[in-house]
Amino acid sequence: MKGNNETKPIEVFAGTPWQAGMVKTLLEDSGIEAFIADAIMGTMNPWWTAAGGAGAIRVFVSTKDFDKAKVIVDEYEKNFK
Repeated sequence: MKGNNETKPIEVFAGTPWQAGMVKTLLEDSGIEAFIADAIMGTMNPWWTAAGGAGAIRVFVSTKDFDKAKVIVDEYEKNFK
């Protein structure tokens, strides 16, 4: 039986390879461990990568860091537009 304090990865952002890299850096600069999923697919077939859609590069954080990460991602998205 697993404990209630188990942490799992949760998606916090999806976008282009450049955007995902920027978000990952912002998160890590704030002390949040983050990782990128689907980066190889986006590099091999960049035309498949649409911001936030199917084929987008996704950034994950631990569930314990999600709330803090979401604030950072929301601020990034607000400033990106």
